[in-house]
Amino acid sequence: MTVLPDDGLELAGEFPDVTHEQWQHLVAGVLRKAGKDVEGDAAEEALSTALEDGLRTRPLYTARDSAPEPGLPGFAPFVRGGRPEGNTVGGWDVRQRHSAADGGAVLADLENGVTSLWLTVGEDGIPVSSLGRVLDGVFLDLAPVVLDAGADVEAAAEELLRLYAERGVAPEAARGNLGADPLGHEARTGQAFDVAPAAGLALRCAGEYPGLRAFTVDALPYHEAGGSAAQELGCSLATGVAYLRALTEAGMSVEQACAQLEFRYAATADQFLTIAKLRAARRLWARVAEVCGAPAAGGQTQHAVTSPVMMTRRDPWVNMLRTTVATLAAGAGGADSVTVLPFDEALGLPDAFARRIARNTSTILIEESHLSRVIDPAGGSWYVERLTDELAHAGWEFFQEIEQRGGQAAALRSGWLGQELADTWRARTARLAKRREPVTGVSEFPFLTEKPVVREAAPEPRSGGLPRVRRDEAYEALRARSDAHLAATGSRPRIFLAAIGPAAAHTARLTFASNLFQAGGVEPVTEGTFAESGATEVCLCSSDALYEERAEDVAAELRAAGAAHVFLAGRPGQHAGVDGYVFAGCDAVSVLSSTLDRMGVS
Repeated sequence: MTVLPDDGLELAGEFPDVTHEQWQHLVAGVLRKAGKDVEGDAAEEALSTALEDGLRTRPLYTARDSAPEPGLPGFAPFVRGGRPEGNTVGGWDVRQRHSAADGGAVLADLENGVTSLWLTVGEDGIPVSSLGRVLDGVFLDLAPVVLDAGADVEAAAEELLRLYAERGVAPEAARGNLGADPLGHEARTGQAFDVAPAAGLALRCAGEYPGLRAFTVDALPYHEAGGSAAQELGCSLATGVAYLRALTEAGMSVEQACAQLEFRYAATADQFLTIAKLRAARRLWARVAEVCGAPAAGGQTQHAVTSPVMMTRRDPWVNMLRTTVATLAAGAGGADSVTVLPFDEALGLPDAFARRIARNTSTILIEESHLSRVIDPAGGSWYVERLTDELAHAGWEFFQEIEQRGGQAAALRSGWLGQELADTWRARTARLAKRREPVTGVSEFPFLTEKPVVREAAPEPRSGGLPRVRRDEAYEALRARSDAHLAATGSRPRIFLAAIGPAAAHTARLTFASNLFQAGGVEPVTEGTFAESGATEVCLCSSDALYEERAEDVAAELRAAGAAHVFLAGRPGQHAGVDGYVFAGCDAVSVLSSTLDRMGVS
C-alpha cells in the first residue's frame, strides 16, 4: 500500500494512467524488432514462462490478478502463517539432520546455533541402542528431538521416552516429534506397516506429552521421486487425511489428531515457487480441517528441508548458493522449522565445515538479514498471491485424484502414483537434457579440472519404493565415463574447437561449445592445430556469415587431417562435410553420450 505524504503530493500524479493494453502494445513493438509479429494477449503470452502443473509465470502482474483474501497470520485460512506471531520472536527453528552416531557433531551444532535435532534412526542411520550416546550432554528439555526411524519408530520412540524419564525431563517439557510416517516409509521402501502402533504413540503423546507430536507427514519421498510442487502438495494432503482417519478411529478428536501432525516439504532454489507452495499448503490443510469440522485446528506446522534433488556432486560448492536461496524462500514462506542440507550431502557424511555453513545459513538470514522479523514478507505481492492460489488449486486437484483412487495407500500400491511422478520427472529430464533448466557447475560452466571432494560414505538410504532422482544424474553419468577414461588412459576424451575468423566472430560460440562438451567430460582443445590436439572430433566455431563463406572448406581440410566427426556450433543448416550441430536448446545429453560412444569411452 502506498502512503501519501501529509501534503498529499503524489509523484506520479501529473502523469496519465497507463492501461494494460498500452503496455501490451509497447511489448508487441519490442517483440516485432526481434522478429515476432504478435499483438495484445499473444504479446504478453510470448514473454510468459511455463511451469510444471500447467502453471505459467506471466511478465506482469497487476491489481487485475485477484486472489482470495489470505486472511491474517494465525487465523484461517492460515495462508499468512500458522501462528499470529509467526517467526518474529526468535526466528524459525534451525533443525539439523544427523544420520551417524556422532555425539560430538550433535553438540557442536547445538552449541553454535542449531535449535533442534532431526535424527535418522535404524538400519539407515543411528542404531536405536546408540540414541542415548548420541544425545549424551544434550539438554533434552531445551533441544527438541525429531526422529525419522521408519519401521523402527516404536523402538526408537520408546528409547527416546525412556531417556526423557531417565534424565529427569518433565513430560510437559519434552518437545519434538516421534516421526511416525507409515505411508512415507512405504513410499521409500515399498513395505507397508500397520498404522495402529503409531496411533497408540499419538494417544500417549496427547495424554502425557503435550509438546510431542507422533506423526510426520513427509512429502520428500514424492519430491525426490521427481514430483512437481502440486503433486507434493496433493500427496501430503492425502497422507495427512489418511492419518486423520486413523487417529480419529483410534479415539482422538479431529482437533487432537491435527495437533499430532507435522508436515515436511522440500524448499528449492526456485524461491517464489517455494514461498507459494508453503503458503498454499497451509491454505489447503486449513480447508481439510474446515471440512472435518475443526476450522480452528487447521494451522499447519511446517518443516522445510532444502531439496536433495537440486544438490550436485560436481562442483558441490555451488550447493551453498542453492541452499541459501532455498532457506530464504522457506523462511519467507513461513516454515516453522528449516533444515539446510550441507553442501556435501550428496557425497557422503558432511564434515564439520559443511555442517557449520549449513547452520550458519539460517543464522545469517535470521540474525543479520532479519528475515524473520516480518511475517509473510511476500504477502500482498500480486504475483505471489496469484501463484499461491493457482498452486493451491493444482494441489487440490491432485489430492482429489488420489482420493478417487482410494487414498494415498491405494495410489501407492497400485503403481498409479509412481507413474504420475515418473511422467513429471521424464518431462523435467528433457528440459535438463536440453539445458532449458541449467545446472550451474554441471550442465553450465563445468570445471573439468576441479579437485574431487571426498567424504566418508553415508549409510545407504531406504530404498525399494519410489526412486530418488537428482537433477545432475544424466550429466553425472557422462562425467563418470570421462573419469574412468582418464584413469585408464591418463587423459580425457578430447574435441578440437576450430575457431574461424577473428575473435569477435568466434568467441561466443567457442565459449558455448567449450561449456557444452565439458558438461559431458570432453576436454576442449583450442590451441595449436587439429593434428597436435590428439582429438578425433572437431567443432567449428564462428559467425553465421563466416560459416557461409568458409565452413565447408574448413570441414574438408579437417577431414583430410583425420577428423572422424565434424560439429558446427550454430543452428542446423546445409553445410557439406558437417555431421552435426550443437546449439542452444539441443539435446546436450544425447549429443554428449553419442560423442563418448564414438570415442570409445565406455
